[in-house]
Amino acid sequence: MEAKAIVTDTYLDSLEINKHLENVEYIIMACDAPKHFKETPIHFTIFLNTRDKLPKDIQDAILDKFLQEQGITKPAELMSQLMPVGFGKSVQDTPMPLLLVKPEDQRTIPHDVMFVMDFLADSQNFNEAKNNALTGWSYSYN
Repeated sequence: MEAKAIVTDTYLDSLEINKHLENVEYIIMACDAPKHFKETPIHFTIFLNTRDKLPKDIQDAILDKFLQEQGITKPAELMSQLMPVGFGKSVQDTPMPLLLVKPEDQRTIPHDVMFVMDFLADSQNFNEAKNNALTGWSYSYN
């Protein structure tokens, strides 16, 4: 069976985002990294449900916890900061988090601000992303 691209052309509006994030602690997303990153074949994004600018020691502790819990190795190209995040509606059970990097997306797609950790790495636990070039995400609730 061939995987189909996730189509997200409709998005949660601001009220839906607020309701959607009510009990979310974090979202972890994995997809395949650009092919020239052989040592770090998976692109991870961790969306923390906070608007706080986290100090470096807290960021390091959070990243270490994720690496250990998820069996993630060789983290590289780390970017950690507050970023606008939209949520795309699709056939999936949960909305797909979308890191809004382009100014035009930030202007046109409803979003909220979250603390985002974005990096490349490797893991045996994310074979769909690593071997099949699939994108997946998982929500953790408090």
